[in-house]
Amino acid sequence: MDEHQPGKEPPSSRTLFLSFLLLGATAFGGPAMVEYIRRLAVEEKGWLDEASFREGVALCTTIPGATAIQVAGYVGLRARGVPGAALAFAGFALPAFLLMMLLAAFYLAAMGNSMAASAFQGLQALVVAIVGAAAVGFSRNTLSGLRPILIAAVAAGLFLAGISPVLIILLSGILGVLLVTPLPVPEESAGAPPAPAPWAVAAIIAGALGFLLLLLIFAPVLAGIFSLMAGIDLLAFGGGQAALPLLYHEVVQVRGWLDAATFLDGIALGQVTPGPIVISATFIGYLVAGPLGGIVATLGIFLPSFLLVIGTAPYFPRLRSIPSLSRAFGGILSSFAGLLFSVTILFATRIPWTLPLAALALGAFAALLYGIRIHWVVIAAVLLSLLFL
Repeated sequence: MDEHQPGKEPPSSRTLFLSFLLLGATAFGGPAMVEYIRRLAVEEKGWLDEASFREGVALCTTIPGATAIQVAGYVGLRARGVPGAALAFAGFALPAFLLMMLLAAFYLAAMGNSMAASAFQGLQALVVAIVGAAAVGFSRNTLSGLRPILIAAVAAGLFLAGISPVLIILLSGILGVLLVTPLPVPEESAGAPPAPAPWAVAAIIAGALGFLLLLLIFAPVLAGIFSLMAGIDLLAFGGGQAALPLLYHEVVQVRGWLDAATFLDGIALGQVTPGPIVISATFIGYLVAGPLGGIVATLGIFLPSFLLVIGTAPYFPRLRSIPSLSRAFGGILSSFAGLLFSVTILFATRIPWTLPLAALALGAFAALLYGIRIHWVVIAAVLLSLLFL
């Protein structure tokens, strides 16, 4: 399944893993990392041509899951098949996973410390700004026309009324079929990679089901964490940010595993780490069930994304040309714009606002819209929190 450029040797497994490990260690900015993956895979290494990479980006922005890590997996798939996809996924996610495990342990140890409390108070306000800016950016890229805006507004209203996000997503898909113009198909297509051997995909799925069965027998709490995170990943159309409303609904409102303030802290720590924003799942799993919970939550939040990349990449050019599917995807993407706005409102109502906190949140929101890299905004928010809160 090697799809590298003619005249270029496919990367070794070691080179592929280490390249994405290094990139993952500096992967601040979520979807913005797609451009850095392009530079690595197309310009520096020549593993893919430009058209092939664009095809991968189109795929990864259509299927549910965290976009940047899926693009990394797609590059690995084109370069070295399913093993290459696994190495790229693992390398890209590993730095964020290890750092989040350390931060979750620190969080538990630092509870009650006044300086830590000030820092997290500022970070909670920062999360409101981050999610608000994400909602604005997501809407700019998604809501073109009155009908998508209407779907987004309906989704936001239903979520604020307490309706399950799963039902909202299903309704939005139906509304998309009825109301939305099919998503545009890129003019230039690089074609699809050959389909992976059916036994390889079946073996991964069988292994995941066997793992879940063992957890159900010996560790039901871990089984619940794994299945919840996997289900959320399967529904997160529009990238990792789209998982936030689902996580909040299930973790805080339905199961009560964390209170709203602690959940906000976890999202804030997810911004401190490099890598996908859904790495906050590691924090949630750690606080619910310790280190094993963090490991299981991480596997759950990434495994469906991996399977979707290797399972749909060969068939994507055909699937995206089906008008009804394209309209349904458009409706679902519109709904996530509304869900992000509604989560911003919910997060904002959970914070005891003061004038300094409001100023910090507004300043961060403006900086993010202006294009300041998120890690600089996070660092500034922590320092200001320690000085003034």
